Amino acid sequence: MKFHYEFDIPALQSPIGHRDHTLMIGSCFTENMGEKLSKHLFRVLENPNGVLFNPVSVAEALHQYIDAPTYTASDLFYFNEAWHSWKHHSRFSGTTPEEALTKINNATAAAHLFLKKASHLFITLGSAWVYQLTEQATGYTPDFVAANNHKAPANWFTKKLLTPADITNLYEPLIQKLRQVNSSLQIIYTISPVRHVREGMVENNRSKAALIQAVHSLVANDTNSYYFPAYEIVIDDLRDYRFYSEDMVHPNYHATEYVWEKFLQACTTPETKNIIKEIAAINLAVTHKPFFVHSDQHQLFLQKTYQKIEALRSQYSFLDFSSQIELLEAQLLP
Repeated sequence: MKFHYEFDIPALQSPIGHRDHTLMIGSCFTENMGEKLSKHLFRVLENPNGVLFNPVSVAEALHQYIDAPTYTASDLFYFNEAWHSWKHHSRFSGTTPEEALTKINNATAAAHLFLKKASHLFITLGSAWVYQLTEQATGYTPDFVAANNHKAPANWFTKKLLTPADITNLYEPLIQKLRQVNSSLQIIYTISPVRHVREGMVENNRSKAALIQAVHSLVANDTNSYYFPAYEIVIDDLRDYRFYSEDMVHPNYHATEYVWEKFLQACTTPETKNIIKEIAAINLAVTHKPFFVHSDQHQLFLQKTYQKIEALRSQYSFLDFSSQIELLEAQLLP
């Protein structure tokens, strides 16, 4: 008997490999996939502005990576004993303007350089609802969409639902601008399967519908774009609460692993999948916690793992095992 409904996923035109550079931007689902890619030694730059949910903030961040502006104190606001940017996640905030600006400008500069050499751009959109600043907000600008609320009072924001046309009108010129910077860039769109229940269930579905319609319109008009159906895999294939975390909103470990497997099938080559298996075995070995670190048996295990890394590096010189080697050397006896 079948207990879930699987469907075919078209293959990515230019599969992602370990030699490629992938810029990932968007919701927390982007971070889940980005973490897995990084763990398996793909060259990834993940969310240089922090987690972003709405299409406006994602688009503004991409313009920022293209233009590489230098942020100044006038771009920040002070609230709850910290300096923040309305365009960035709170992890870029600081107790002084200098601290926040250093983090923001360093991340922008890194993203600017990475975008120029990126082979793939991974965009995950979470919600078509945007929150515009009101006149009560510190740093108010008319029609300005906040990327993060920084736990500010509710009266600092007014809520608006973007239409599919709003989103496509925003992204069509952005795509042209991206192509001018990097003509070979392949764009991969996904819709986050995480339901934004705080908006309300009906409001969440209206939001997801707008995102799906807009993204498919963009893909249809750009031959170097691709849609990976992460949303449909979780909502229509798995569609069971056993695949959700305790909050019944976020996909759990098993769901994320399933989406990861589907992603590898559609977006990588057989050679890349074989390399991933080898790396996964090494990752498991270097994180093993023995009872007796200095025992002969464990030292031999470490040496064999080191030899496996060296064999893989000789075969695939582009793989960076520096983190794994550091973990091994911390346990190896002189």
